[in-house]
Amino acid sequence: MPFEFDSIYLVYLFVALAAGLFAESIYLLFFSTRSYRKNINRRLRLMEAEPAREAVLLQLRRERGLSTDGDYRLPLVALNRLILQSGLTLGIGKFALYVAAVALIAFGAVMVLRGAVLEAFGAALFCCTLLPLLVLKFMRSRRRKAFGAQFPDALDIIVRSLRAGHPVPIAIGMVAREMPDPIGSEFGIVSDEITYGSDLESAMRNLYFRLGQDDLPLFVTAVAIQGSTGGNLGEILENLSAVIRERFKMRRKIRSLASEGRASASILSSLPILMFLVIQVITPQFYASVWSYDITKIALAIAGGWMLIGNFIMYRMVNFRI
Repeated sequence: MPFEFDSIYLVYLFVALAAGLFAESIYLLFFSTRSYRKNINRRLRLMEAEPAREAVLLQLRRERGLSTDGDYRLPLVALNRLILQSGLTLGIGKFALYVAAVALIAFGAVMVLRGAVLEAFGAALFCCTLLPLLVLKFMRSRRRKAFGAQFPDALDIIVRSLRAGHPVPIAIGMVAREMPDPIGSEFGIVSDEITYGSDLESAMRNLYFRLGQDDLPLFVTAVAIQGSTGGNLGEILENLSAVIRERFKMRRKIRSLASEGRASASILSSLPILMFLVIQVITPQFYASVWSYDITKIALAIAGGWMLIGNFIMYRMVNFRI
């Protein structure tokens, strides 16, 4: 069936975008007057409604897929760790319901459009297996990057607090009060765990398990060594903050140097699809005579597979790990 494009859909799209921007402006104008201090991170928002810190700690654990004791709730440890490190706050039950709903919608949509049970089952299987994993991995990567960008500033707050004479738990609590998510709530969980009986080293290692960020082991090790043997923790963390900032600058520099490769990869990947859409809009009958042949579908599947392989190779060529 040839692809036909009706320009009225563009009008509908722009109208919907305009309505969304108008609604956002109304919200920001009239309904965004709550205190910044209470909205700085999720833990402080929860404490506004529930002053008991222990109840807030238990709620944050349940939202992240942990039991009340901080253990994994699912027998599949890898999946539970992925949900935990992604920062998902829905809870495992609600997340499973949403995945099931998306799978049912995909099954129904393919049945209506294609009328093939096997294709509909494949779409539903993809939506309840691979798609959630891809979404969770994307959320985990984005959360780790956000944490890495905030981490040097958090170390600076801890250093200033230590030099003012505060102990380490108090310095960690200052980070929880002063910084936004994800680092604010994560350090808040550390502070609450220390308050309710956990030792400092265990709480810091739990922080690493909840995030899996590359820079955290250095911080955890420094705090553990200082707690057991002593030493100038402020100076160590100050040097660590400088090292992390330099690594961050190096990553940005390499990313800028590889921007030409990423632009070339984007152009080469999008050009065939854009040309296909342009031809379909200008001359819808150009491909109409070959859509009914099976060889056309096979050729498109092979071309799509080769394109994915090429995209993967180009992605590995322009992304470096430091």
